[in-house]
Amino acid sequence: MTRGRILVADDETHIVQVLALKFRNAGHEVFEAHDGEEALDLARRMSPDAIVTDYQMPFMNGAELAEALSKDPALCNVPVMILTARGWGLDETIASIPNIRHVESKPFSPRAVLTLVEQMIDERHEGRKAA
Repeated sequence: MTRGRILVADDETHIVQVLALKFRNAGHEVFEAHDGEEALDLARRMSPDAIVTDYQMPFMNGAELAEALSKDPALCNVPVMILTARGWGLDETIASIPNIRHVESKPFSPRAVLTLVEQMIDERHEGRKAA
């Protein structure tokens, strides 16, 4: 049995590969997307427990992806982590998107991202039990 289903979306293939390997080695099932539209389609089909997405991607950025997910009743509670090379220069509206749980700057520690994603999954599962 897998520990969780994680969608990784980034237009930089090496980042997807590094995170996917880290998550798989920790026992998670991983889905990979290389742009925002592909990520949204995969999320709708695969119902992940958490999503890690780059902020800057083709077709739909990470914030737009999170916002689209937050408006979908089946996916609105899926926690999202945004990865960004832009650091703290992100638009303030990102704070108003309810399913974004973390924003991590690139470069990042894959181990730290794994820890945060597992916390997001645990919190989501605890929330389901309480509901």
